[in-house]
Amino acid sequence: MSKGMKPGNIAVWAILGLLVVAMGGFGITSFGGSIRDIGSVGRTPISVNDYFGALQQEIRAAEAQTGQRFSLQQAELFGLTDRARSQVVTAAAMDEEARRLGLSVGNDAVDRQILSNPAFVGSDGQFSADTFVYALEQQGISEKEFEEQLRREITRGFLQAGILSGVVAPSAYQDALVNYYGARRGYSLIRLGADDLDDPLFVPTEDDLVGYHAENEAAFTRPETRQITYVWLTPAMLQDDVTVDEDAMRTAYQDRIDEFVQPERRLVERLIFPDQASADAARTRLDGDEASFDQLVEERGLALSDIDLGDVTEQALGPAGADVFAQAEEGVVGPLETPLGPALFRLNGILHAQETTFEQAADFLRAEVALDAARRQIADVTADIDDLLAAGATLEELASDTQLQLGTIGFNENQADDIAGYQAFRQAATTARESDFPEIGELSDGGIFALRLDGIDAPALQPLDTVREAVTQGWRAQETARRLKAQADKIATGLGPGSDLAALGFAVEQADAITRDAITPQALSEVVFGLAAPGDVATAAVDDGAVLVRLDEVLPPDDSDPTMVLMRTALAQQIARDLSQEIFQQVAQSLLDQAGADIDAGAIAAIHAQFTQ
Repeated sequence: MSKGMKPGNIAVWAILGLLVVAMGGFGITSFGGSIRDIGSVGRTPISVNDYFGALQQEIRAAEAQTGQRFSLQQAELFGLTDRARSQVVTAAAMDEEARRLGLSVGNDAVDRQILSNPAFVGSDGQFSADTFVYALEQQGISEKEFEEQLRREITRGFLQAGILSGVVAPSAYQDALVNYYGARRGYSLIRLGADDLDDPLFVPTEDDLVGYHAENEAAFTRPETRQITYVWLTPAMLQDDVTVDEDAMRTAYQDRIDEFVQPERRLVERLIFPDQASADAARTRLDGDEASFDQLVEERGLALSDIDLGDVTEQALGPAGADVFAQAEEGVVGPLETPLGPALFRLNGILHAQETTFEQAADFLRAEVALDAARRQIADVTADIDDLLAAGATLEELASDTQLQLGTIGFNENQADDIAGYQAFRQAATTARESDFPEIGELSDGGIFALRLDGIDAPALQPLDTVREAVTQGWRAQETARRLKAQADKIATGLGPGSDLAALGFAVEQADAITRDAITPQALSEVVFGLAAPGDVATAAVDDGAVLVRLDEVLPPDDSDPTMVLMRTALAQQIARDLSQEIFQQVAQSLLDQAGADIDAGAIAAIHAQFTQ
């Protein structure tokens, strides 16, 4: 740019910076000049750049959340394209309303937005335009376009704030939620387990197993399985073949001497005082049982975590070290002088000196040195193996000509053994395509691998014979729960008002003033809070047994409980946020309906094509 920097120009650079950050530096000039917009709302255009950036952000967010790359087809399947389009259309509707109302902001607001953004600070700590100038040239976007973009964003923010201001949680709604989450119950409980069965559980018939297998197909359906051939080499595979000399072991011992030779240490807390008189007075109160050490800490406005030194050596305590280490048992020492002032030290534990000799550590050192050597060996041959793959060598040929070991695996989400336990392999196995050429990947322990996807087996129900043991266990658990629930029901029908549950011969658990979220499992919580009045009885199957519950007391929320105070505040904030979001969506839709939207499907298709190139 030939002209000097002016406030208006600064706005341009900042807008460019905001967009470059939002788009992650992705080039969008390939759309050309023929397609500038994907449509409009009223008289407000929706630019190609806005939609492209929104879609890219949605895809990157999904990739960050799942740890997997997303194709355009996947983005469409998961609704990411629809969300991106909805975002830019909504923004355009707000811009159109601002235009209709004549709302806008001046250069001062634009300048403040730029100059307060830390992303625009250069190496000297001041705003720098160099990055913006370069990006402006790369993106081919005019100053006017950038300036108007930021101006619209700020104006849109003011308009949105005006729509949402003053939204508060309705007190009746808030009270209803507090009463629901804070309501308390007192109850008595009898648990019935497998040992309480009236009759021993019989052996299931073949029909029982066939029926259970058919009724629980989801539990016995194998997930999508990727048939993979792989080669791998880990340090552990080479470890036994590595020759380790004693000098290398002794060097490793000295390098890690702090692990093998540990001096005597103390677990210590240090409470520092501003002067000697204050320290002496605190010691006097401590000795006279007028205050505890914890109280002294609290009076200084500190927490125990603030004064905890952890386990320290005598040397680390400086001039106070000798006196603290002279203490033979736990207790308070001092006041002692420290570089920070006089202090009381509380000794909480004594860790005696420990020494592991070279001879005692020899086996460990030999294994560690061998593993390190094996890692270096693998690193040395990785480039050569990579070259072989690039030259067209198959995995089978690699296993034949190198130390790599060949294997196959039916990989799915449930696999975690051997090579499937490595995250790098799992990631590569999940994203591999049959058309891919094998590439070297690195494992977390210094090993390497390469894989080939041979095929994908669709999810399939496993035959009964292959999962018979699991089916039998599932049937037993289900049948046990069913019978115990029937026994609990039978007991419940025999109970009258004021019945003594303890007389039934079972252990009775008592719970007082319990909120619904404090009761586990969820099924039990639902039973307890489903009872209407004290004396009501209910039963339920839970886990591998059953319960009989009698309601003893119904209590409202405890408004004096600090947790309830926090809950009420949090609920009010959440309700207000939800209402604000709903109001905004309704207003935006109303504005959109009034102005009308015109979307160019061809322009969107052109943008989508950029993601497939």
